[in-house]
Amino acid sequence: MNAAPNAPRSTEARDRPARLRVGVVGSGRVGPVLAAALTLAGHRPVAASGVSDASRRRAEELLPGVPLVAPDEVLARADLVLLTVPDDALPGLVAGLVETGAVRPGQLIAHCSGRYGTAVLDPALRAGALPLALHPVMTFTGTPVDVQRLAGCSFGVTAPAELRLAAEALVIEMGGEPEWIEEKDRPLYHAALALGANHLVTLVAQSLELLRLAGVSAPDRMLGPLLGAALDNALRSGDAALTGPVARGDAGTVAAHLAELRAHAPHALAGYLAMARTTADRALDHGLLKPELAEALLGVLADGADGGHSGGHSGGPGADGAGPVEGGER
Repeated sequence: MNAAPNAPRSTEARDRPARLRVGVVGSGRVGPVLAAALTLAGHRPVAASGVSDASRRRAEELLPGVPLVAPDEVLARADLVLLTVPDDALPGLVAGLVETGAVRPGQLIAHCSGRYGTAVLDPALRAGALPLALHPVMTFTGTPVDVQRLAGCSFGVTAPAELRLAAEALVIEMGGEPEWIEEKDRPLYHAALALGANHLVTLVAQSLELLRLAGVSAPDRMLGPLLGAALDNALRSGDAALTGPVARGDAGTVAAHLAELRAHAPHALAGYLAMARTTADRALDHGLLKPELAEALLGVLADGADGGHSGGHSGGPGADGAGPVEGGER
């Protein structure tokens, strides 16, 4: 598309796909939500597949009255098929559906994997299907609240040139904003999202755990304002938002952190060290960490990685406090 990024997106009737019969293969947290969003846009879910009790409950809640059938039967009933299975299962699923003759010419086959573009759908393309990669950049609970969260959600979209308008229209109808990702860039795009979102959850959960160990009765209430401000600052300013003992070069404070983690939460030590080294590198590159303080800090981190103690390092001149710092189906 050549439209300016901020130009109003057209949803005139001529730009929208015809009302489609929608099928879902893999009723995990994602598929039924997307189908429910398409329902609000006038499309009609006609079939879904699900293998677990949880998937069946999700389908019943989000797609009431839609029958649960085998994957090949989903394809037999649908004009648009959403393949919402884990990344590693997707190539085998596509190949199996093609081998059984379930894919038919002119059928829209869309997967929701961040890792893959449309090349993974090449077997379906050779069978005459129309391939789309529509990846919602959102974390899903598999409940109706997710449908509202799609409003303004970015979708990483890859599609053949002749299907770009249709792909964009489907995303807009789900409430999302299409962002075009080249086929070759899909793995890097997905790695960036995993680094930011998945690892963020791990970091927050680990921080909550350590605060409980430190005797904080409501760690979520303590962290909420801090993390909200840190996230907002990071999105606005990038590396310029770095603060805390690593960015300041407070080697003594970092050494104390490592000693406490080694004594009380050794499972958190490796993650702290990895993030501290990355933070130090970025703070140095951005001019926030003074080179004369970096040597002692990096020495502490090296000692920590070796399992040693850093008692020989004294604290830096900064303040002594820390500053802001799915199975079987998708």
